[in-house]
Amino acid sequence: MPKQIIIPPGSPPPLAPYSPGTRAGNVVYVSGVLAMASDGTTVGVGDVETQTRHVLFTIKSVVETAGGTMDDIAFNSIFLKSLDDYTAMNRVYAEFFPSSPPARYCIRADLVRPEFLVEIASIAHLS
Repeated sequence: MPKQIIIPPGSPPPLAPYSPGTRAGNVVYVSGVLAMASDGTTVGVGDVETQTRHVLFTIKSVVETAGGTMDDIAFNSIFLKSLDDYTAMNRVYAEFFPSSPPARYCIRADLVRPEFLVEIASIAHLS
């Protein structure tokens, strides 16, 4: 099955050799998304809610560019710089997944730049 690279308009430049998303059949894999503007600058420095919102809007744009919706997301991997931000991240996360949220895990991890507070990667199964 051939894969299709998904790059939504306005995507920030990648920090490494990867694509924002890849579609294989009806499955969309969204790379780990960080709070980066299209010019590569960090969005919401010091504010995990702003960063989480930006990350989830970016994930939404990848999934929609591939032909899906946020309801098609089946699994999220969440990485937080500090577990002290867990509650604040969840407040924003619940706005994007108000009912029937996808399966997920959340761990504390060092992220690629010190100003990044949250990173989320997603898997969507398009209907």
